[in-house]
Parts: sequence; C-alpha cells; structure tokens
Amino acid sequence: MKNLYLIAYLDLKESIRAKWFLVYSLVFGGLIALFFIAGVTESQVMGFSGLSRLLLMYIQITIVILPIFILITTVRSISGDRDSHILEYMLSFPISLKQYYWGKIIGRFITVYLPVVFAMVIAVVYGAFKGTEIPWGIFFLYTGLLFAMSATFLGIAFFISSFVKSSEVALGIAFFIWIFLLAFIDIALISLMMQERFSEGLIITIALLNPMEIFRVAAISLFDPQLTVMGPVAYYILDSVSQTTFVLLAIGYPLVLGIGFAYLGYKIFEKKDLV
Repeated sequence: MKNLYLIAYLDLKESIRAKWFLVYSLVFGGLIALFFIAGVTESQVMGFSGLSRLLLMYIQITIVILPIFILITTVRSISGDRDSHILEYMLSFPISLKQYYWGKIIGRFITVYLPVVFAMVIAVVYGAFKGTEIPWGIFFLYTGLLFAMSATFLGIAFFISSFVKSSEVALGIAFFIWIFLLAFIDIALISLMMQERFSEGLIITIALLNPMEIFRVAAISLFDPQLTVMGPVAYYILDSVSQTTFVLLAIGYPLVLGIGFAYLGYKIFEKKDLV
C-alpha cells in the first residue's frame, strides 16, 4: 500500500505542477465567479433563484466541459509515460504493475475531482456570507453525481491509455468518444425515433445508457421532479422508476461503468508489452 500511495502522491504532485491543472481549476472557479458577477443568484427564471439557479447553470455547463477535460488530460497518463520512458524507469524500482496503475488512477482522480467540487464549495460559502438559502440536499446530490461522472470518464481514459501507445492517437480517440456521447448518439436516436423504426421505450433506454445523458436528466430532476422541460420523454421515465431511484441509478451506473473500464484497462496493461 505504501508504494500505491507513493505513486498516487507523485502523480498528484506532477499534475498540480502542470499548466493544464491551472487552466482546469480556473475554468470551473471562473464559472462560479462569472455567475456571481452576472448576478445569477439575484435573478429568478422559471421559479429557480438564488444558489439553486446557480448550481443548475453550473451543473449543466459541467456536463459538457468536465468529460472532455478529464479525457484529454488523463488519456495520456500511461501512453505519455511510455513515450517518455518514465514507465520503464518507474518499473525498475520494486513497484508492481498493480501499484503503478491504480496509484495513477487515485492520484489523477483527486486532481480532476477536487477543483470541480471546490468551485461549488466556494459558491456555498459565498451564498452563506450573503445570507442566501443554501439547498444542501441538491449540493450533496450534485457532489455524488460529479463523483460518479469523474469516475466514469477517468476509467474510460485509463482504458484507452492502457492499449494505445501513441499519445496523439489516444487524444484522437478521446475526442471522438466525447463528440459521440455528446452529440452523435442524440442525433442518431432522434432520427430513429422520427422514422419509427424502433419503439420509443427502447430508444430512450439506449439514450440513458449514455452516462452524460443520465447525468443530465438526473441533474434536471432535482429541480424539476416532473421533468416538464423534457416533454413526452418524462412520462416514460417517471412511469418506469421513481425520482429517488433514478437519481441513485444515475450515481451508481456511471460509477460501476468507470470502475469496469478501469479494471479492463488494468487487465490489458498487465498483459500488454510495457515498452
């Protein structure tokens, strides 16, 4: 365990020194600052006001930004060490492949998760200072959703990095996955629904297998339990599961998906040529 924590600490220290971490932290911290400057907490839209509205806007933007940031900054973790011969150097010490791989994951998870949550903490502290009512339930549920989302794309990134030798190819694959999950899958499913080739229930189920989609719907359901902004799709979701079950599913499913991809990546990394 000592070697595992040492690898995690080294990766965390290396990430904090990197320029991407500064940009990453400024993006999410800057979003919160921008919302306060724009007076988001002072206005009301569709019944949402104060910190509730700020968190709603923050989480909707995070859905788009967080996955691509995690994929791009993480997908080169192993392939980059392989290209620069750091992997060969690290394994010359009495460190097992398991300690190296999972230590890298732990260190990188701390790096990508803390700035996102810290930005929400800043919002809560500022809101308390201003005397704004703090929606603690929504805050903790969003913390859980962000935890699951971070784990999902971290697992996918390490899975890619485990079998791709070139950093450029790894970046290309990561960007394609982000575009596919963000836009292509929705466009394709809407097209199938309009042509009525498959049942609406099957198409909605496939859409919710997308971790970004289930994250988005769960985030909306915390503010709009009836999912009125989603139209007829809401009836299928609400008739199938309750809101509480759906939110728990939105946290559990991406978390299991991320751990599964990370484990598959470890198995590939364990059996593949290392250098």
